[in-house]
Amino acid sequence: MKIKKTGVALPAIHEMGRKIQQLSMETGQEYLFLQRGINSVVNIDLSEVVKNIDFNSKDIQTYPPSQGRVELRKAINDEYFGGKTDISCITVCGGGMPGIDNAFQIADVRKIYLPVYHWGNYHNAMKIRNIEYAEYDSFDSLNKIIPELKNCAVLLGDPGNPFGNKYDDDAIFEMIKKLGDNGTVVFYDSPYRRVFYSKSDDFYIRLLDIDNVIVLDSFSKSLGLSGQRLGFVHCKNAEFNHEMAVRIAFATNGTNAFAQILVENLFTTEAGKKAVTDFKTKTVAEITKNIKYLKESGFIVNEFYKESVPTGIFAIVNISEEELLANRIGSVSLSKFTLSRKQEAAKYSRVCVSVDNKKFVEFFENMKAKR
Repeated sequence: MKIKKTGVALPAIHEMGRKIQQLSMETGQEYLFLQRGINSVVNIDLSEVVKNIDFNSKDIQTYPPSQGRVELRKAINDEYFGGKTDISCITVCGGGMPGIDNAFQIADVRKIYLPVYHWGNYHNAMKIRNIEYAEYDSFDSLNKIIPELKNCAVLLGDPGNPFGNKYDDDAIFEMIKKLGDNGTVVFYDSPYRRVFYSKSDDFYIRLLDIDNVIVLDSFSKSLGLSGQRLGFVHCKNAEFNHEMAVRIAFATNGTNAFAQILVENLFTTEAGKKAVTDFKTKTVAEITKNIKYLKESGFIVNEFYKESVPTGIFAIVNISEEELLANRIGSVSLSKFTLSRKQEAAKYSRVCVSVDNKKFVEFFENMKAKR
């Protein structure tokens, strides 16, 4: 049988995960799984939340609307946009990646500009879909080529992946406004932001005043629900939203109804709100401790945070993937997050800092003692 090949390999984190699981089984030793991109401090406690859900209801045992359940889109509008957008601008999708993949295909642009250091699935998705891409180094570099970016798209992530870096909100907003006013499509991909912010955060509301902005978000990070595969896309363009709904309808006939009802309950019920608050509080506390430890130990690569702050859930350390693995710490080489600077990036690694602080420090201290 002939196969239409993508020419794209599975993500590096999958290979590293398989490798350290095998090493752990062979040696009987514990490994620290820092190659992953999920919050692993605590699981969100859903025990009280699911008591409010009727698993035999018709709401769960039916195909959901292609654009997502109305009740969930209303909850998202209230939680993220202060109730100030129209729910027709919100489309629920099966996690962040399907939203990104569809958005990249729908936006009719000449090319998409990615940060020099970026999540590999961005350019892999574009390679599969035959979308042309280019790179940018910083906000300053974007400012210098604004006229060239007309009829193109720019992807911005904040906090970013792989750096876990957070820019000042006003600086991001100013950049997005310049691009939007220029006729440049902006993909604002920010699945990590709401780990650190609550409903009082008004940044998504501010974005409503700018045209050509596509907000991409996921509940995998902010609610600890990676396994439920649920996210949303917001865009003010009606034709874009229609196309998104059509693609979801023909690809999956809607998005998991249980996951939608679960997230709706997390946003609207007292038990849900408590579960979210507890999850975020514990998670952010350990992330903050781990970043502080890396800074004090001299492991953070400061050159990557000149205009931003290491916030999480990732950080870049000045230790190679090979040395970390030799000390039973999983990571991903920074070289896997760039197309043009692989050689200089190979000496650094991306680690997830959203894990238990005591365990995190224990493994790094053991490595320091062996140096």
